[in-house]
Amino acid sequence: MENFIVSARKYRPSTFDTVVGQGSITATLKNAIKNNQLAQAYLFCGPRGVGKTTCARIFAKTINCLNLTPDLEACNECESCKAFNENRSYNIHELDAASNNSVDDIRQLIDKVRIPPQIGKYSIYIVDEVHMLSTAAFNAFLKTLEEPPAHAKFILATTEKHKILPTILSRCQIFDFNRMKVENIVGHLQNLAQKEGIDADPNGLNVIAQKADGGMRDALSFFDQIVSFSGKKFTYQDVINNLNVLDYEYYFRLVDFFKKGDVVNSLLIFNEILNKGFDAHHFVTGLSQHLRDIMVCRDVSTLQLLEVGADIKERYKTQAQQVTLPFLYNALNITNRCDLDYRDSKNKRLLVELMLMQLCNISNAITQQQAQQTQPVSAQPTATQPVQQQTVTTPQPVQQQTVSQPSPTPQTTPQPKPQPAVQQTAAQPVASVSIKDLMQRQKQQAAQQQQAAQQQAAQNAAPQTDECQDFTQEQVAQLWQKLAAIYQNKKPRLHAIFVSSVPTIKENYVLEMTLQNSLQNDAINEVRDGFLKYIRQQLHNSKIQVVTRVDETASKNMIYTDADKFNFLNSQNNNLGVLKTELNLDFV
Repeated sequence: MENFIVSARKYRPSTFDTVVGQGSITATLKNAIKNNQLAQAYLFCGPRGVGKTTCARIFAKTINCLNLTPDLEACNECESCKAFNENRSYNIHELDAASNNSVDDIRQLIDKVRIPPQIGKYSIYIVDEVHMLSTAAFNAFLKTLEEPPAHAKFILATTEKHKILPTILSRCQIFDFNRMKVENIVGHLQNLAQKEGIDADPNGLNVIAQKADGGMRDALSFFDQIVSFSGKKFTYQDVINNLNVLDYEYYFRLVDFFKKGDVVNSLLIFNEILNKGFDAHHFVTGLSQHLRDIMVCRDVSTLQLLEVGADIKERYKTQAQQVTLPFLYNALNITNRCDLDYRDSKNKRLLVELMLMQLCNISNAITQQQAQQTQPVSAQPTATQPVQQQTVTTPQPVQQQTVSQPSPTPQTTPQPKPQPAVQQTAAQPVASVSIKDLMQRQKQQAAQQQQAAQQQAAQNAAPQTDECQDFTQEQVAQLWQKLAAIYQNKKPRLHAIFVSSVPTIKENYVLEMTLQNSLQNDAINEVRDGFLKYIRQQLHNSKIQVVTRVDETASKNMIYTDADKFNFLNSQNNNLGVLKTELNLDFV
């Protein structure tokens, strides 16, 4: 029985032209070979499975090839290429830094670098997962990496460039590999399926490409898994069943139910999804992605952002024409809020079900809002003219305004404490106002009342800004205690400053604070405007100014060490020094 070779190894690219999705990098490497401008060290970095090690091996084989083709590819016929293809080349060395990450391993590598190549021009050293090297190993590698022998070339590969020392990065030419695009992965899988004689559904291949998240190696592993499951022919349904991917059909049906306001069927679909073993958070993120895809389908210029198969793309276009932009804006906002709150929620299922209920209510809310905007002002007040505002400007109740009569006498007896929202609703011929609208109006009325109260308070306080009352040192000390209490929990550092630095009163209502260092002065300057306004209001004097003075001697005289403490105590009592000398004592 022939041993099975996974597709990632069997169809591993052997030339630059067969590398998928990294055209700019392969073109740069080929130009470097053409112009004979080879650096001493290269760093290939990027996510997993995008071709870093593959490009390193192709580059190493090509620069050692004895008979390059016109398009600067390895000939695969010379002795150097044959030795490399048969894994017996002594000129190309691969080192796994994950298991050889010590200083001794790097010293052995440095000793090997001195040996010239047997066949070809260069000895190439490919160090994979180079970020796993220890700091000492990196430092031991620096000199050789910067000035290696003329025949030595280094190619470093890593998935975590940020873990590599800057001194290493400065000695390398850095190539950042990109994630594979969905269309590139799908095209490569189609060619592979054609070579293997496999009938693959394009929509299924698209799901595999999306599941791989930009990694070709992951995509090939998923492809082998599906082939093992389905044989020489697999469909879209086989892919979603085997890879545990949520079907697009659920999302299309849910959006239809959202438009109709069908809460029951929406909850039943969510229950079916949970029964199939899917995670609720995965469902929420998938629904957000589906709504985003509908959004990009509404415009031809953004249609290229949709990464799905041709058949499913047509369904997206159709559904995008059936929903409105306000619906999509509100739906995306609701799903995004649910995604953010999911981690902290105690009842996660209820959170998702509430999201579905809100999505079903979007169409009704938009319809009611449009109806309110189209109604005349005499029949129902608009959002810009709430009922509370009408009752404040005129002494008559709301019913009197809605009926245009020449007589100023109201038809009904006004209540001592009118309730505008309820009266306005009763005056309408049809009770179409929901509880949500009533609550919104009450909030608007409360906000207007609060704003009016603030304006009135500001008017009452305005004449006091020109006051210039005298105050005493005791009043200043009490006020400073209040300031310290205000900043006690918010900014403990300011609390300590206000406790220890009570100002003294100078001429022209100037308060002088004595601080210990410039850091305290900077902290006071950050909040100076805020507490100065507070001081003026509390002491009823708009001419108060606060100045600061830094006393450097205070910080110099601070006692920190045991020796400082002893010297201070000895200055108070000389017998301590005599006792220390006679008993031959010292500080611990």
